[in-house]
Amino acid sequence: MEFIVPVTTDHLTARTSHLTPRDRDLLDKLGDHKVLSTSHVHHIWFASRRTAEMRLNELRELDMVSKFTFARQGGGVDEHMWTLGVLGHQWQASRDKRAEPTRRAALAMIHQTEASRTLTHLLLVNEFFARLAGHARRHPGASLERWWSDAKSTSAFRGVQPDGHALWSVEGEFAGLFLEADTGTEPLTRVVAKLAAYRRLAANDSASYPVLFWLHSPKREAHLQQQLRAANVQVSVATATHDADPAGPVWLTSGSRDRVPFWQLPSNHGAAVAGNPNFRDGELDLPGRDPFHP
Repeated sequence: MEFIVPVTTDHLTARTSHLTPRDRDLLDKLGDHKVLSTSHVHHIWFASRRTAEMRLNELRELDMVSKFTFARQGGGVDEHMWTLGVLGHQWQASRDKRAEPTRRAALAMIHQTEASRTLTHLLLVNEFFARLAGHARRHPGASLERWWSDAKSTSAFRGVQPDGHALWSVEGEFAGLFLEADTGTEPLTRVVAKLAAYRRLAANDSASYPVLFWLHSPKREAHLQQQLRAANVQVSVATATHDADPAGPVWLTSGSRDRVPFWQLPSNHGAAVAGNPNFRDGELDLPGRDPFHP
């Protein structure tokens, strides 16, 4: 992998002066979600894939992002993946009023992302939200108002460990979700057992959002649906497969034959209790600006 070597001591200020609001949003998302593919960037921010590739390469020349390839299981190489570059890590630290990492430390973070054992799962999670964001960009009435990583979701909603969380609005009506992105490696009994934590969260008057299991095959979805019916779960749960558009009418609830959009499922922001991130000073405080509609 090549890295651009800064040529002046004020390179960070000089190079960030070229960043557009869209660039800054892209860097923010890379900071929060670690890695995005070229397709993800295209769906979220650009009408043209070619334009997305050109801008990503321009940011790479500025050392704001870094590029690598990801080998598929069974052979072959997927499209390019993008992470924060050396200056991207330093810019983010400066923006967050943290100590800027040295070049060596920033390179180590880049390499850790590339070598992560959970990279396949992380890309799957980010694929889900990239599809939602792309849908919102193409449909003015829809908005992805909040997209939280697993770490931020777990910190905000104590007691549950989703793969991600989102707030979605359609014509101003808000709906939340917790994502469980399934790669098919866990026993289904363990998958179903995760719902107990969401039940406790709702019982404590915190948010009660549908738990969406995004599954890798119709066969696994059918087996999970059987287990969900047998378990008689007491939270809102729906399933769909990876080939389905998550913003569409693809979500199947237990005991139903009809698939619906997730935003039609029961969704409750909870009450003004300690630890509920939807409230501030006792008042419901949901985001009101769509970052994917400039």
